[in-house]
Formats: sequence, C-alpha cells, structure tokens
Amino acid sequence: MSTTALAPPTVRAQHGLARQLRLYAATFARNQSAMLGLLIVLGFLLVALFAPWLAPYPEDASGSVKLAQKLRPPSSAHWFGTDEMGNDILSRVLLGARTSLQIGLTITCIAAFIGVPLGVIAGYFGGRVQECIMRVTDIFLSVPGLVLAIAIVGALGPGIRNAMLALSLVWWPGYVRLVQAKTLSLRSEVYVDAARMMGAGPWRIVFVHILPNCVSPIVIKASMDMGMAILSAASLGFLGLGAQPPAPEWGAMISVGRNYLPQWWWYSVFPGLAIYLTVLGFNLIGDGLRDVLDPKQRS
Repeated sequence: MSTTALAPPTVRAQHGLARQLRLYAATFARNQSAMLGLLIVLGFLLVALFAPWLAPYPEDASGSVKLAQKLRPPSSAHWFGTDEMGNDILSRVLLGARTSLQIGLTITCIAAFIGVPLGVIAGYFGGRVQECIMRVTDIFLSVPGLVLAIAIVGALGPGIRNAMLALSLVWWPGYVRLVQAKTLSLRSEVYVDAARMMGAGPWRIVFVHILPNCVSPIVIKASMDMGMAILSAASLGFLGLGAQPPAPEWGAMISVGRNYLPQWWWYSVFPGLAIYLTVLGFNLIGDGLRDVLDPKQRS
C-alpha cells in the first residue's frame, strides 16, 4: 500500500489537488494557441505595469505640444511615429495599456459581482425569485449592449468612468444566464441533497456547495470578457464617449487618427494593432481554459 493511501485525509486531499493542477497545467501547455495567448497577455500586463518606465517620452501622455515634430513617420527616434501634436505614438500606446487594463478589470469584476450572485439565487430558489431576476435580465439582453451603453454614457456624459459604469451595467446579464443554467444542473446533485439532509440552510448550500462548482465557466467567460470589454471601451472611445483627450486611450487615438488616413497611416494602425493583439490574447487564453476546465468542450 502506498504512503499516500496511509496519509491523513487532508494530506491525501492536498496530493489530489496537486495532481489535478499538474494535469491542468499539462493540458494547457499542450495547446499552442493558448500558450501564444498567454504570452500576449503577459506582455500586455508587463507593459501596463511598467509603461511609465518603458515609454521613451512619458510626458507625451499628458498632452504636450511639439508642433515641430508633428506627424513624423516611424523612425529610430519615434518607432511608431508622432501625432498631430508631435507626441510620440509609441509612448501613448504603451501608457494606454494601463487604461485598457483598468477598463477590462473594472467592467469584468463589476459585471461578475452583480451577475454571479443573481444567477445562483435564480437557479437555486426558482419560482417567483427566478422569474423576477430572469425577466429583468431579459430586458437588458433585449437591447444590443453597445447601443445601451451609448445611451447610458449619453445620459451621464462622456468620460472613462462613465464608460466603464455603462459597460458594467450592460455586461452582467451574461453572467446571470450562465450561472443560472449551471446552478439548475447542480441543485439536484447528490452532494447538494446530502447537505440539505444534514440541515444546511439554503444560503449555505448556495454559497458553499453550489457557487464553488460554478467557478470553471465563470473563469472562462471572464477571461474572454476581458478582451471584449477592452474592445467595447475602445468603441466608445472611438465615438468620443470614452476617455477624453489628452488621455492616452487606444480607441480615442484611432478616432483622431482616421482623419489623417491614408497618408499618415501610423497614427491609427499602431493603436489598432494594440487592440487586436490584446483581444486576441485574451480570447486564446479563454479557449485554452475552456479546454482545461471543461473537458466536454475540448477540441
């Protein structure tokens, strides 16, 4: 008999968790596209954290004016060229990564904080509680998210905070639908019935026994939502409803740069590539996590 079998239950549980984590890591590492996404996202996070030190001209993020250097093409002095004010586009793209990271984290966290508890409650309690929550959710889902976000920002006024608030308010229904469906499949499981028979209250069952088993789909959705939240915020910035000049935000930079196409192409191309790579990275990681955490969906 192995030493693991003779070990106390807590030790055996730790060994089992370690084996499961190793299996997850090996499965994720075999997915080449997921590893590419991980490298892209890690690069994005490093850029966001160290942007003030990586940017060659950090003062250009505050709206400095250098008209003698305006609209210069990419060169050794300005790798991504300069904009109409002479600001270094590389510096603004690097510092804009911080804004995009803040946007993605804020929208995803607020949406999950609202949607996950509502989804668990609706799925477990059912009846009128479920009807009330799901009908409100359906109202939000009946309107295209970006259109509703534009309406909310239009009412509150343009700005990065209002844009994040608006996108958070239209993002939570997806979590409600996802978690409610998962809870419906879990509430009839044997361990839930056992907890109920042992006298566990409904709230303990919901938050101790059901919610932890909803983590996998939530993590997968959140990883993909990070990229889509950044893209949606860039869309609002492109329309002039997001971050306001001179704040370095990728969508706003593309919006201004389109006026200088095609001759001064670098103004819009490099912020657009930053958005493309960031969204691609988060989507690839989401696909990899789905393969790891949801074996039924493995390709």
